[in-house]
Amino acid sequence: MHYVYIVKCADGTYYTGYTNDLERRIEQHNQGEGAKYTKGRRPVELVYSKEFDSKSKAMKREYEIKQLKRKNKLKLIKDN
Repeated sequence: MHYVYIVKCADGTYYTGYTNDLERRIEQHNQGEGAKYTKGRRPVELVYSKEFDSKSKAMKREYEIKQLKRKNKLKLIKDN
């Protein structure tokens, strides 16, 4: 399976990403091995995830979420 996820960083910011192993990816972020963005903003907390049956669908949704304004991301997280 393929996942799009949002993590809340220790500084209150949000990071959106794609993975095919959600548990491993969150662990990587918290070990400083994830994205450059999250490396200095640990720990991170998973606040949203959605499963897709194809990589292309997941990556399309990741792009859409990254284009959202913060208030719309917060609504997406809240409505999850």
